[in-house]
Amino acid sequence: QVQVVESGGGLVQAGGSLRLSCAASGSIFSINAMGWYRQAPGKQREMVATITSGGSTDYIDSVAGRFTISRDNAKNTVYLQMNSLKPEDTAVYYCNAELKGPYYYSDYGDYWGQGTQVTVSS
Repeated sequence: QVQVVESGGGLVQAGGSLRLSCAASGSIFSINAMGWYRQAPGKQREMVATITSGGSTDYIDSVAGRFTISRDNAKNTVYLQMNSLKPEDTAVYYCNAELKGPYYYSDYGDYWGQGTQVTVSS
């Protein structure tokens, strides 16, 4: 069984910063990509940032230069440092991990956290 748990959301004023963390635990053999997605009220879920096991990153244009994704492979953890936050960044942020386990021959699957609320006030 695998768990993906996010933490670090909250309420912040525009221009402020927050750091999200996400840890995957359980019967994991290896993790490929990890990423952060967000869903604002009335909108579809969108990719915010992703990072491969080798450290290659990708960002949605609206956060490039403000957000930084990183990961600690030894801890199966991914982080999202969010700076210069804007009201339009308000959303529920979800962590995703593409992983397999418990065996080397297990298939990769997508695992999601429960989400953490980020609210940016103007």
